[in-house]
Amino acid sequence: MATYDLEEQEQIEELKTWWKMHGTLITTVVVAFAVAVVGWQLWQWWQRNEAAKAAQLFGTLQQALMQQDVKRVRLLAGELVDKHAGTAYAGMAAMVAGKVLAETGDLKSAQAQYGWAAEHATDQGTRDLARLRQAIVLAEEKAYDEALKLLAVPPTPNLMARFLEVRGDILATQGKAAEARAAFDEAIKALEGDRKAEGLPPGPYLDILKDKRDTAGVSS
Repeated sequence: MATYDLEEQEQIEELKTWWKMHGTLITTVVVAFAVAVVGWQLWQWWQRNEAAKAAQLFGTLQQALMQQDVKRVRLLAGELVDKHAGTAYAGMAAMVAGKVLAETGDLKSAQAQYGWAAEHATDQGTRDLARLRQAIVLAEEKAYDEALKLLAVPPTPNLMARFLEVRGDILATQGKAAEARAAFDEAIKALEGDRKAEGLPPGPYLDILKDKRDTAGVSS
């Protein structure tokens, strides 16, 4: 049987007393930490699994797109949105479906696809691009006020010129020549600023914007 001197016995008693006071808390903290670690690992595994499934489904959608199977593109995009909304592939699928539907004249459905991407896509750039395309579709349906409302929210800098250009197009269509020219002027400044920041020339897009500005309100 082990024997302890007086000092060791006092230390053991102090340890027992301390454990009685704090042992439950320490055990709780350790268990909570272990649960958190396991939970995080499970979450990471689930995300990787979801991304893999979504990637496979998006690959199938691309094949349907190459085959010009509009019905299947729409179906697969819907499946990605319904089952894998938290992945980047869902937003991309909605964008692809929106473009295909717009090109085939189904503007209502295209608007719905772009609207979903504008609200739920995982990255800001995709959300802004979806909002731009939704505004273009609305303008084609002559819902000008709704389109302008979407364009009023500033996008990421690389899309600013395009947003302002579409705004100018809509205002010109409404016969608001002065406002249209102002929008095109802003688009020109945005384009020049963005390209300068990237160390690139404005390119032919600048000429397009200038031509639109100069001809806004001019009868053909």
